[in-house]
Amino acid sequence: MTSNRLAQLSQRMAAVTLLLIVAMLALNAALWLFPVIAGKNGWGLGFALTDRLLSDTADKAALFPWWQTTGGIVLSSVPLLALAFGLGHLRRLFQSYARGDYFSSEAARHLGKVGRAVAIWVLLDFLCEPLLSVWVTMNEPVGQRMISLSITAPSFVALFLAACISIIARILWQASEVDSENRTFV
Repeated sequence: MTSNRLAQLSQRMAAVTLLLIVAMLALNAALWLFPVIAGKNGWGLGFALTDRLLSDTADKAALFPWWQTTGGIVLSSVPLLALAFGLGHLRRLFQSYARGDYFSSEAARHLGKVGRAVAIWVLLDFLCEPLLSVWVTMNEPVGQRMISLSITAPSFVALFLAACISIIARILWQASEVDSENRTFV
């Protein structure tokens, strides 16, 4: 692939990444505002923490007062904001690649922040689930309230990928240092 095509592809990926960030946060809010689209009888749309908590209670969630819906949006968005932060750095990485900065310390820094953000996303998803489950069921009668906590296989995969991305970022940083030293000798 020529460098011009690679630059164009990187620019497109930067744009797609921005769209993904916006779509992810908008879909999360939409699922809380219109829970019928998340339910089993709806469109089956769902995303991460919101999907786990609304898939069985979509009918009840449609009756939540505004403050409970707003709290659900906020609590379920906390992990997504960490992921959006990482995707923002992924976007900046693609923009660096579009400029031809393949072995820069800036590119390595962006990639490292992507890895850390994915790990933080998994951690925050794990921590916010019990809070959100209490929030969603707080108006239920005694005996029907719940606290949920889940560790899923995708969480382990995401943590593994976060570790891999962080290691590759460290390698890229080392390569940028070697590249910088080689340029000073020439």
